[in-house]
Amino acid sequence: MDENGFLVLETVARSFGTQRAVADVTLRIGRGEAFSLLGPSGCGKTTLLRLIAGLETPDAGRILLDGEDITALPPEKRPVNTVFQNYALFPHLSVARNIAFGLEMARVPKKAIQKRVDAMLELTRLQDQAAKKPAQLSGGQKQRVAIARALVNEPRVLLLDEPLAALDLKLRQHLLAELRAIHQRVGTTFIYVTHDQGEAMSLSDRVAVMNEGRVEQVDTPRALYDSPANGFVAAFVGDANFFDATLLETTPQGLARVQCDALGTLWVQSPREMAAQSRVRVMIRPERLHLKDGANRFTATVQDSAFFGPHLRHTLTVGGQRVLVQQAGTDAPPRAGEVVQVSFDPAEARLLAA
Repeated sequence: MDENGFLVLETVARSFGTQRAVADVTLRIGRGEAFSLLGPSGCGKTTLLRLIAGLETPDAGRILLDGEDITALPPEKRPVNTVFQNYALFPHLSVARNIAFGLEMARVPKKAIQKRVDAMLELTRLQDQAAKKPAQLSGGQKQRVAIARALVNEPRVLLLDEPLAALDLKLRQHLLAELRAIHQRVGTTFIYVTHDQGEAMSLSDRVAVMNEGRVEQVDTPRALYDSPANGFVAAFVGDANFFDATLLETTPQGLARVQCDALGTLWVQSPREMAAQSRVRVMIRPERLHLKDGANRFTATVQDSAFFGPHLRHTLTVGGQRVLVQQAGTDAPPRAGEVVQVSFDPAEARLLAA
């Protein structure tokens, strides 16, 4: 992977009337990287993808691919292909002809077309579907045809615009595994747009979390989950408990003592420089809370427990605030109305700006 940036966006902006869809976004995406744009509906991720594809023109900034400025290039001149959510297959053409269509339009010799189509059919495991029409295929098979058709032209960047959104959960999980395998085999730079944090986290080398046209944080899936830059990222990437607090002091060892409005005095990890007496938020993931006596102990009342197979999810209340706790599914659940001890290790919590 090219750490210096194979695809570079420099302060790219795009507005539609008074609506700012993309606000001064700068990104560096490596050669061969699987990179996701993650965020809620309307955050600007699809507009950013369309800017890379050349389907939209930025109002400001520029886009470079392997050092070449492609900002003004029309879509057909860019070595970029897009896979859309609705497949956009030709209903009257077979699977093989759908895959071959772009090569035929480019007047690639027939023998070369056949060789590349056969390679794509094998890559996407569609050899036995080659003669079928799209109407005879399942949703997952149609999506694999769309991916094969995009890859057969050997693009330098493959853009995937929520390609699995219309599929059921089991099929999405299956196709995600296939996408990971395809990416590993072809080594093409993938840019994946989704609002589903599970998809982004499982597919990507790095993820850009977007909100209101801006990039909140770019990092590995693990770093986004463990060390979110702010409350928006913490809440969007996984579940989280938040507690308002006042920072009392910090230590050279990277710990902070806080006076939490709901929980009392706590010690938490503090990777950021913050002034004493400033208002802060303490973030703790549900699986990092434990129903036992220990450090940072507090009492809470059980509201209910739900079974999720491998784990139990408890809803507690403390000081009028709702708290989620996740336990291994083999543990005996507490009863509704029971008062329990809850604790967490200081290293398992994060201090965020209020």
